[in-house]
Amino acid sequence: MRLDRRTLLASAAATASLAATVRAGAAEPVFNPETSLTGKSVLITGCSSGFGRLAAELLARQGAKVFASMRNIPRPEATELFEIARKDSLPIFIIEIDVTSDDSCARGVATAEEMNRGPIDVLVNNAGIGITSPIEVQDMEATRLMFETNVFGPHRMARAVLPGMRKRGAGQIIQISSQLGRVITPYSGHYSATKFALEAMSEQLAYELVPHHIDVSIIEPGGYPTKVWVNRNAYSAALKARAEAMHTDGYPSQVAAMGTEDGSGRSNDPMDVARAIAGLIAQAPGTRPLRLPVSPGNKPQVPINEVTARVQTEWLGNSRAGPLVRAVHER
Repeated sequence: MRLDRRTLLASAAATASLAATVRAGAAEPVFNPETSLTGKSVLITGCSSGFGRLAAELLARQGAKVFASMRNIPRPEATELFEIARKDSLPIFIIEIDVTSDDSCARGVATAEEMNRGPIDVLVNNAGIGITSPIEVQDMEATRLMFETNVFGPHRMARAVLPGMRKRGAGQIIQISSQLGRVITPYSGHYSATKFALEAMSEQLAYELVPHHIDVSIIEPGGYPTKVWVNRNAYSAALKARAEAMHTDGYPSQVAAMGTEDGSGRSNDPMDVARAIAGLIAQAPGTRPLRLPVSPGNKPQVPINEVTARVQTEWLGNSRAGPLVRAVHER
């Protein structure tokens, strides 16, 4: 097939048929609060707040052994989660992991595996940050921090857990991406760049791990009122304070808004993402979707996901990589 611009535009107009042909049999996970996850071990990064914090408690209440990781322990958030686990007898074990550090990731996974007495069943790469500004204003300090956290962090964690998963011949990796990992809004800094990279890395992992019976799924949330906005404002304000006028003077209104974003007006329930994680874990291996948009509102990435899945299968479906690609997209 000749994949020119006209072909791709025609494909985009045919999204209804794509869903039937590319994802035949790929059922989206359904959350069931009665489902038992007893016997599952789950390592989650970024559990101090937001999706990670909510998922840790939800999965533990369904019986999973949860290794809830966060950086800079001791901290109040770790104490709070520990007290909840103690009070309700939940199998939550808090460990320290800074995903920007090779050593911290390796030590944290080794600790979790030792406590679990074997490989981890599920890795949830949830830790992430945003720094908002025009691209020109994003200095190398901000750029490195975003890629270290949002891209290199999940890569470090996957490399740490995969030897154990491969040895056992089973496992699951869930990546928390974003709608902005497939679509782009102006003045969001390198957030989309990092999430696009995470999406590409995750899809390649999904192909390569098919022979090892390890599933990779990418959750793409819309906007949710989590503490990510507080952290983003702190990082963005720090960037604004050190930015040079030669870069900021071209974007006065956007620079003025840096550090003042407010996600509190958003009404979406962050538990949507925690439930999606639980649903993916409960779903049968080999049937889990590669990408899972999560938002009660608009999901602009859906036609993009469908078109790219078709392009991948039509381009590589009959090549040596075909069995791997089809195994992921034709579920």
